[in-house]
Amino acid sequence: MKKNCNQIDAKTLLHFEIFGGLTEAQVQHFCAVIKMIEFKSGDLILQEGTPGHSILLLLDGKVEISQALTLKTSAVQLDTREKSILALSSEQHPFFGEMSLFSADDRRTATVKALSVCILGRIASEDFFAICHAKPEIGFQVMQNIARVLSRRLKQANQNVLKLTTAFSLMIES
Repeated sequence: MKKNCNQIDAKTLLHFEIFGGLTEAQVQHFCAVIKMIEFKSGDLILQEGTPGHSILLLLDGKVEISQALTLKTSAVQLDTREKSILALSSEQHPFFGEMSLFSADDRRTATVKALSVCILGRIASEDFFAICHAKPEIGFQVMQNIARVLSRRLKQANQNVLKLTTAFSLMIES
């Protein structure tokens, strides 16, 4: 991973759903704290189960998001099978990593791998929450946007679980 010193502009960030409903001037607060990071193709960006203290914006490139297929039952569990959940490209203006900011143990809930050279904007949790506290109108809008995205992702996860349990039930009945 190589740090990139280029700063991002507010107009670019306005394309991301997390900043929906904000003005360019309001988004500028986040521009001031974003750290640009470059990853090579094949690099792990986030590892499921590791501590997380930031939200990441995919500014350029493609990533794959995956999760472990098995639940960890002990500290020495060696099963590393994963299921690819989806691939994202920068044209979709995705953000990820937000779940760890709101969970009690601050753990990443998925693994994110670079499928190409990627440029990401990293917003550290302390900077994120400092802006939200200092500017409540900005904080409210951003939190509402994150809640909308999390709700949509939860509905999709529930649909996936329903499909799996249905398929499993049909297999058992056969």
